[in-house]
Amino acid sequence: MMRLVTRKRLALLEADTHAAFERARQATETASRAAARHVEELAAATARAERAEASKRGVEAMLAGAVDELSAAQEDLLLKGIELRRLREELAEALVPARQVFVLVHYGTPTMVYRSREDAYADTATHGVPADRAWGPARGFWADAEWRLATFTYDVDARGFRGALTPVAEPVGGAA
Repeated sequence: MMRLVTRKRLALLEADTHAAFERARQATETASRAAARHVEELAAATARAERAEASKRGVEAMLAGAVDELSAAQEDLLLKGIELRRLREELAEALVPARQVFVLVHYGTPTMVYRSREDAYADTATHGVPADRAWGPARGFWADAEWRLATFTYDVDARGFRGALTPVAEPVGGAA
């Protein structure tokens, strides 16, 4: 079969070809513009993701620092709470009157007051009293003794302390 192509038919085919090329060019341009838009959107999304990741790392670092500070503050608060409890107990003990106090007297002048006899004995060495000194009962006037440890006992009725000097034992049968 043979087909005859006329000028008119050839012109129509040529016009159809040009139209097809034009449509293909327009489709390519549209596709290129769409691809460019997608690439721009992808680049913008990537940039946003990178900024978000950097921001996340910054927030994580800041949060880690805040957690460390919080941990240190909690530890400090715990230590301060322990110290506060200790000080409250110490204050409560100080507010309760002692049953006895011990006064270190030097030639009749009170030098120090202690809450316990052991504290008094331990501290007398700082005042020049030998640590191995034997403390005996009081004899004579306070002003005559170089060092004397006087005991005062709390009297609830009087709401004060009374001197508790130990009397010197009398020799039996006048013997010395």
